[in-house]
Amino acid sequence: MPVGSLQTASTARAAHFRRDRTRLGRRADALFAGATALAGLLVLLTLGYMVLATTTTALPVFRAQGLAFVTSSTWQPDRGVFGILAFIYGTLVTSVIALVIAVPLSLGVSLYLTEAAPRWLRGPLAYAVDLLAAVPSVIYGLWGVFVLLPLFLQPAADLLSRVFGFLPLFAGPASGISYFGAGVVLAIMIVPIISSLCREVFRAVPMDDRHAAYALGATRWEMIRGAVLPRSRAGIVGAVMLGLGRALGETIAVALLIGSKVDVSASVVRPGYSMAAVIANQFQEATGDHIRALVGVGVVLFAITIVINAAARLLVWRMVER
Repeated sequence: MPVGSLQTASTARAAHFRRDRTRLGRRADALFAGATALAGLLVLLTLGYMVLATTTTALPVFRAQGLAFVTSSTWQPDRGVFGILAFIYGTLVTSVIALVIAVPLSLGVSLYLTEAAPRWLRGPLAYAVDLLAAVPSVIYGLWGVFVLLPLFLQPAADLLSRVFGFLPLFAGPASGISYFGAGVVLAIMIVPIISSLCREVFRAVPMDDRHAAYALGATRWEMIRGAVLPRSRAGIVGAVMLGLGRALGETIAVALLIGSKVDVSASVVRPGYSMAAVIANQFQEATGDHIRALVGVGVVLFAITIVINAAARLLVWRMVER
């Protein structure tokens, strides 16, 4: 066969292969787009069904109790009276305590790993911090009760009550099993989440910004304050909100350390209750309206989480826009 004919046949086969490959690629793209759209729709449908099912289950209690369901702290299942204000209050107080402790600690760990730690230490230390996130919450709770409570929580609560007892925030009688105790353990649990996310945010800051700050004569702290932190504000807020979401929904560790007392107390060194803890403690023995009320507690907790996440999204968006 002549050389020209061979070249023509080879060119035709190559063009045919390219056309087949293009058609196959288009079909694969369409299939991939459909699969991802189906996955996203499945998530939305699952979330919608979850909200609808739980709300429908709790609707009789919502109608019977009215606004008092979230404004009253009287929880008497045997009388059919359900007020969850004490649980909402305990959830928010323990979460705030956890953030007050965890955010500075997480930022310090993240900045040390990205800006100051020697190379040989960064990997092992980062792995050790991330490993804390894999510890089951029941282990944190048991460790808090048997180790942290006698060694730190009770002495710290006594000290706070003795020194600052004139303030309603630390009024006695002090107990390590309290809002404070649950908040401390929650802080330890959310440190790995916030620190790992902040670490990635700090790493994303361009090295040119750091070098420019050093070239202008800045110290390391001045470089961090002027170049790293301003660029990372939106990411830090997002990391804190994710940690807050974990703190709001934590169950076993809080149930073991908060004290399980239905009360709204201004003092953080007194026992209390949280929304997730009351569901975990009472659901097995609940019947009738009691079960519906506990499901209603879950619905309110879900609503609080949605509101907080929406506010965080808005705040991050505004920071990015600025």
